[in-house]
Amino acid sequence: PFTKSFVSSLGLIKDAASKANLRLKLIPSKKSKAISKAAKEVWQEKHHHEFPIDVFQTGSGTSSNMNANEVIANIATKNAKLEISPNDDVNMSQSSNDVIPTAIKISAHMDLTKKLFPALDDLIKSIDNKAESIKGIIKTGRTHLMDAMPIDFSEELKAWSSQLKSSKEMLNILEKKLLELPQGGTAVGSGINAHKQFSKYFAQEMTKLSGNKCKYYPAKNFYHELSAQDCSVQLSGELKNLAVALMKISNDLRWMNSGPLAGISDIELKALQPGSSIMPGKVNPVIPEAVAMASADVIGNDVTITVAAQSGSFQLNVMLPVIAYNLLKSINLLSGSMNVLSKKAIKTFKVNHKNLELSLSKNPILVTALNPIIGYEKAALIAKKAYKEKRPIIEVAAEETELSKAKLEKLLDPSKLARGGI
Repeated sequence: PFTKSFVSSLGLIKDAASKANLRLKLIPSKKSKAISKAAKEVWQEKHHHEFPIDVFQTGSGTSSNMNANEVIANIATKNAKLEISPNDDVNMSQSSNDVIPTAIKISAHMDLTKKLFPALDDLIKSIDNKAESIKGIIKTGRTHLMDAMPIDFSEELKAWSSQLKSSKEMLNILEKKLLELPQGGTAVGSGINAHKQFSKYFAQEMTKLSGNKCKYYPAKNFYHELSAQDCSVQLSGELKNLAVALMKISNDLRWMNSGPLAGISDIELKALQPGSSIMPGKVNPVIPEAVAMASADVIGNDVTITVAAQSGSFQLNVMLPVIAYNLLKSINLLSGSMNVLSKKAIKTFKVNHKNLELSLSKNPILVTALNPIIGYEKAALIAKKAYKEKRPIIEVAAEETELSKAKLEKLLDPSKLARGGI
C-alpha cells in the first residue's frame, strides 16, 4: 500500500476540491461540508486502513482515486444523512488523471519538508559541531586509499557538510516546483468538466489547508503535467545525489573505523551490537552499513522512476503509482538514514589520537613539501628510503640533504602542511 502521506494528500485534494466547487456554486453547501468533513478525517490519517489498493494497479492510479472517492462518500453519507456520490460529488471537477499527479506533488512536498529537511539539517549541524570539536587535530590525508599529505581532521568533515549543503540548495529549488499543481487539467489537460476558475480556487483552498505555510498555484501547462513527470525525475535525481553523498560519508566512516588493530583505526564508532555470531569481541560499523544499503536502494528507486517517467504516452503518464511509491520511499529512507547517522555515528564517534599521531610521524609523503627546495627526484629517493627503513622522514631527510633538522622540522610540520604549508 501507499504511504500515509500519499493517502493524506488524496484527502486534502478531495477537501480542497469540494471547497472550490462550493465557491463556484457547483455543489450544495450541505454536501460540500459533508465531503470536506469526511475528507479531513482521511487527511488526518484516521482511515488509512481503508486504503488497501496495491501500488501496482492501472497506470493512472484510478483505483486509488476511486478508493478515496468511495471512502469519503461513505463517511459523508453516514454523517450527513443524505446520498453523496463518489463520482458525481466527491470527484466533481476532477479526474484520476490530474488527481494522482497532484497527489504525487503534495505528498512529496509534505515528506520533504516535514521529514527530510529536518533530518538533513540535523545531520549538517551534527557534522559541523563535530568538525568544530576536532579542529586542530591533524591526520594523514588519503588519496587512492594511500597515504597523502596531512589534513586537519575538521576539514574532512567540513567536506561532508559542504556536500550536504549543496544538495539542500538543489532540493530547496525543487521544493518550490512541487507547489505547482496539475489539478484542473482533468482527463487530458483541457480541463473538460471543470470550471475555468476551478484550478485557481483549488490552489487557494490547498494553501488555506496548509495553514498558509505553502503557497500552491495552478500549473502553467496542464498537458505537460499530466503527460510527463519531469519534476519527479528531477527530485529523484537530487535524492539520488544525496544518497551518493551519504554513501560516501558512510564508507569514509567505515574505513576510518576499520581495525581496531589491522585497519586504519582513525576513529572508534560507538558499539551498538555484537558484530559476529561466531567471533567474540568483534564489533561492526552497523549504522554506516545500514545507511549505505538504504542509499543503494534510493539509487535503485531513481532508476525505476526514470524508466516510469518515459511512459508518458500522448496525454498521460501510465506509471504514476510506481513513481509515487518510489519517490516517497526514497524520501523516507533518506530521512531515517540521516537521523540515525547523525545520532548514532557522527555525534558519538571518538578520535584515536595515538593512531593518528603514529601514522603521521611515519608518513613518507610529507617529503612532498621539500619538492621546491630539493626537487622531485631527490624527494622521492628520501621517501622510499624512509618507507623501506621504517624511519621518520625528518631523520632520513637530514641525512640526505644539507638542511638542518630545525629547518626540516619547520618545513615538515604537519599542522602547517595541513594549511597548505602556511
